[in-house]
Amino acid sequence: MSETRTLILGFIAGATILIGLPIGRLRRPMPGVRQFLNATAIGILIFLVWDVLAHAWEPLDAALSKVHDHSGGLGPVFGYGTLFLGGLSIGLLSLLGYERVLMRRPTPPQPEPGAGARFGPGAMAADELATLQPPATTGLSAARRLALTIAVGIGLHNFGEGLAIGGSAGRGEITLATLLVIGFALHNATEGFGIVAPLAADADRPSWGFLLLTGLIGGGPTLIGTAIGRQFTSDPLSVIFLSLAAGSILYVVIQLIGIASRAGRRELLYLGVLAGLAAGFITDAIVTAGGA
Repeated sequence: MSETRTLILGFIAGATILIGLPIGRLRRPMPGVRQFLNATAIGILIFLVWDVLAHAWEPLDAALSKVHDHSGGLGPVFGYGTLFLGGLSIGLLSLLGYERVLMRRPTPPQPEPGAGARFGPGAMAADELATLQPPATTGLSAARRLALTIAVGIGLHNFGEGLAIGGSAGRGEITLATLLVIGFALHNATEGFGIVAPLAADADRPSWGFLLLTGLIGGGPTLIGTAIGRQFTSDPLSVIFLSLAAGSILYVVIQLIGIASRAGRRELLYLGVLAGLAAGFITDAIVTAGGA
């Protein structure tokens, strides 16, 4: 398969993440609907954590099998194990710092009680304008920060998917590459829904530009991974990016569970998580049934 056709496949697999993003512009859905959407996102992301960790563990599992068969040493085991735990730790803990940086915003000076009395009739003073305008903030809302965090984690995961697509096409396994694109495209459609689920609780409707940004962060790495995977394949590279993705997605799952647990209606939480898990496993089953 030519490089151009391979990149087209990678683009298709990543672009389907845009399908679920317009849901983020729904304003103030019923509380029960919002809770169910968040819970469904949790289920999808829990499946992704399992799926990503399973693929990241494969090289380590193969190295352990060689030790058991006395056909390999412990060096690869320690090497892959270090990459696995290191990537998982960095993915989980670095997003904590990422979240704290986004939460930092300057605190505007507040006028003292009665200070407004010094403004008299006539021309508006500069200080008076500052008191009448709403204080500017440089940070994003909590919902948008969480949406960006989800997009970052999914983007790392999709980079690993792109490596698989590009590697299959580069080895001439056209059927496998096509099946991977179909399965990953279905996956990414549900992942887009997971990105924007927190935005249902945001006070302001997200702009199309913001939604496209989250789609680029989440789906764009699929194309990049496809381009790299077609040139060469590397188990250590796959372990690093997959474990990073697992750690970052796990961070988001913890955040969403905390939000859902405070919202009440626990039955909606369980039903939504079940629906999200079902969506993830069904799309994965399509790929497996095709022989991928």
